[in-house]
Amino acid sequence: MDPTATPSPSAAARATPSGEISLDPGAEPGAGYGADRSVVPGAGYGAAARAIPSAASPPGEVLAAASLAGIFFLRMFGLFLVVPVLSLQAGQLAGASPLLLGIAMGVYGLTQAALQIPFGHLSDRYGRKPIITLGLCLFIAGGVVAALSDHIAGVILGRALQGAGAIAAAVMALAADLTRPEVRGRIMAGIGMSIGCAFALAFAAGPALAARFGLGGVFWAASGAGGLALLLLHTLVPSPGAPLVAAAPKLAGAGDAAAVAKAVAGPGLRALLRDPALHQCNVGIFLLHAVLMASFVAIPEFLRDGAALATAEHWRVYLPAFGASALVMGGMVYITDRRGHVRAGQLVALGLLAGGELLLGLDHGSAGACMVGLFAFFSGFNTLEAVLPALVSRRAPPARKGAALGIYSTAQFLGIFCGGVLGGGIANTVGAQYIPFAALALCLYWLSLVARPTRPA
Repeated sequence: MDPTATPSPSAAARATPSGEISLDPGAEPGAGYGADRSVVPGAGYGAAARAIPSAASPPGEVLAAASLAGIFFLRMFGLFLVVPVLSLQAGQLAGASPLLLGIAMGVYGLTQAALQIPFGHLSDRYGRKPIITLGLCLFIAGGVVAALSDHIAGVILGRALQGAGAIAAAVMALAADLTRPEVRGRIMAGIGMSIGCAFALAFAAGPALAARFGLGGVFWAASGAGGLALLLLHTLVPSPGAPLVAAAPKLAGAGDAAAVAKAVAGPGLRALLRDPALHQCNVGIFLLHAVLMASFVAIPEFLRDGAALATAEHWRVYLPAFGASALVMGGMVYITDRRGHVRAGQLVALGLLAGGELLLGLDHGSAGACMVGLFAFFSGFNTLEAVLPALVSRRAPPARKGAALGIYSTAQFLGIFCGGVLGGGIANTVGAQYIPFAALALCLYWLSLVARPTRPA
């Protein structure tokens, strides 16, 4: 089709006098926008339309989903490795205090929060894979800086540099680009589950690595995981089509082309921020990761001092609790994704998360008590970690997924920073034993938000 030609009456998209885009009733079935507002091939949008896989099973979809989940897994594994051991390293790092250790745990969330939206925009414009490559290189460099430092300031700098590789939004947007709308929710849930697996293995491996190689060895392992993710990106991940913000073809005139380009580009940041459903997901992921990071300022101390477990033995509590919680997560994801009970699933998961915090706050004097509390905590956490990105992907306009997921990831990593500072501050002033109750209060606040109906945008 000649892009300069005047469209026929059967063209899939045309501009109305008001400047909006409507689909011509005479268009071929399946042209234009799908049920979830994703651009489907044949809509007359050229490269922008070709960037979304067709309804037929595209080659490499399974490979794309698995390899992107692997990248997410490796990167989050590297970030989580230090979480179960850093609060125990006050004696090994010059200048360390509970507050500074909490900042070191969460500072990567601050740089992630600052750069998620810019990285999402850049991935929309210049392509996903170049931006993901840049982010992984920054992550590797940050691990090297932290591994070579014996002062808390150097560790904080290295963690901040790790976080500067803010690729979460670009990876999730690439997953959306390479998968069909009808399976996209399960793909996003799979990526969320990969984060849960990274969390479990990191909490088993981190204490063992720290006991054998010291904190520096943990950071070297994190950089190694980043290198493997970079290799995976350039060997197994398929390349998508042209960026979704590619210029629209010329139609009858400049006004029509501008209208089509505006429709393909989707709403601006302000509209994305004001969308009630997206806003609830953004607040939720902020609180979820604030609770996570605050809690793990205290939990390693509970296992060492209350349960009298050496650091290298902490995996004996983490792994069984996490493994049992995976069964709960699988059932919960099935209920929310396949059965459509989204709000009910979130409420149950939040109840488990809050219950875990309450149990840890009331009794952390034995390995068994900690294991029960962590089982409830991980059951709720992993379910919400899997469900929330799928909800964002479904609600976001197709050409603005990078930006929408950038906002979501910004909230996530800002929550990590705030949670680290909150936990470190409480431990530094009144004691780590009060952290679970502060986390419980955040869970109850979130529960009240989900219980209220969300007004449509």
